[in-house]
Amino acid sequence: MPELPPVMTTVRGKATPNHRVVQPRGTAQIRWRVAEIRTVTSRAAAIFAALCTLAGAVAVATAVVATRRLWFGGYVSEAGVSAQPHASTYRLGMLGLAAGLVLLGVAVARISRAAAVLLAAGGVLGTVSGSVSCTAGCPLPPFDRTSVADLVHGGASALAVAACTLAMLAVGRAATDRGTRSLSLAAFALVAPLVALEGLGMLTVGRGYVTGLIERATLVASSAWIIAVALRQARPQAWPQARP
Repeated sequence: MPELPPVMTTVRGKATPNHRVVQPRGTAQIRWRVAEIRTVTSRAAAIFAALCTLAGAVAVATAVVATRRLWFGGYVSEAGVSAQPHASTYRLGMLGLAAGLVLLGVAVARISRAAAVLLAAGGVLGTVSGSVSCTAGCPLPPFDRTSVADLVHGGASALAVAACTLAMLAVGRAATDRGTRSLSLAAFALVAPLVALEGLGMLTVGRGYVTGLIERATLVASSAWIIAVALRQARPQAWPQARP
């Protein structure tokens, strides 16, 4: 009977007889698992960002429409004054919009860290705006006498909108997806002049139909951008499958 050759295996690069084959766990599989978790997390964040923004926008619009004198003139925030019957609806809507900003920041973090930071900051500021209500008429300088709550609410609202607007530019400059890039740059080109006009109107004419309509246009355009970008990031095509 011929003699069989010994079984040779490789352990840590050395040939060793009569040992079971040991295959070290590669970093490639670990990286694939991490990438898969990030993909699932980011897509879920994008979906909830769209839902929170839509629900928040509907709630704010409901509170504004229910207050007849705010249909066109005045600030949207006046619907959240404590004396208003739909103040709680407005505040919940603002918290929904704030949550949408933070969640979108999670979804676009792989595109632009700057946008993620800006959106997270906008969400925090939006939360402050929704939690601190202004007094009747939401008075702001230089035409009205204001309280601390008015300044906190107005400042947080303005900074939140500014952060969202800058996030549009950051996403538009960094996105490799043509649709997301075009959408974000177009939104920035629309919203940035509106924000500038709103600031100019507050300093020159104060509360009224002009500033009210500009504010509403800004909020509608910003909400539409958040929902549109979130839906694009929720698509499977936006996240190529990594190979283990």
